[in-house]
Amino acid sequence: MSEDPSYTECAARLLALIAHDDEVRARLAADGSLFDGYHPEMEAVHRSNAAQLREVVARVGWPGRSKVGDAAANAAWRIVQHAIGEPVFLRAMLPIIAADPDTPPAEVAMLEDRIRVFEGRLQRYGTQFDWNDEGTALVPMGGVEDPETVDERRATAALPPIVWRREPADGERPPRDPAAKQREAEAWLRRVGWR
Repeated sequence: MSEDPSYTECAARLLALIAHDDEVRARLAADGSLFDGYHPEMEAVHRSNAAQLREVVARVGWPGRSKVGDAAANAAWRIVQHAIGEPVFLRAMLPIIAADPDTPPAEVAMLEDRIRVFEGRLQRYGTQFDWNDEGTALVPMGGVEDPETVDERRATAALPPIVWRREPADGERPPRDPAAKQREAEAWLRRVGWR
C-alpha cells in the first residue's frame, strides 16, 4: 500500500463503506427479507457506496492494491460488484478494473459475468448463481457459453473448475414465489437500464 495520505484516507473510506454493506446485508438476511427481491434498503446502500466510489476514482483513479492495500482494493471491487442498479457504472468500471495489473483475474471474470447476466447474455466463466426452478439448489444464472470449454476460461482467470450445482449457504433460502420473483426481476432490469 502507498504511504500517500490520500490513499490512506481512501482505504479507510472504502473499508467503512463495505463494512456498512456487510452489516445491512447480515441484518436483512437474519430476518429473511434479503431473499425476497432486491431490498430497497440494500439498494440504497449500494447506490450510495457507488456514488462515493465514483468520487474516489475521480480523485485517485482505481484504488488498486498498490495504492490502498488488499483489503481496501477488494472492498472497492465488491462495491462495484454490488452496484447492480447502476449499469453505466458497472460497464464503465470493467475496463478500468481489468487494466489494473494488481486486480486478480477472478475479480475481472466475476464482474464480466455479472454484467453479462444482467444484460441477458450467457456467462463466460459461470460465476453468478441463482436458484433453480425447483428452488432446491443454486445454478449458474442464465447459462454459460461454450460449456465444454468453460473450465479452460476459468483456469485463465485463476478460478477452480465450475460447479454446476451448489447447495445454499447457511440461511440462504429460495424465493417464496419464483415466478413473481422472475417478473419483478425483469421489470427491475428494464427500469434501471440493463435491458
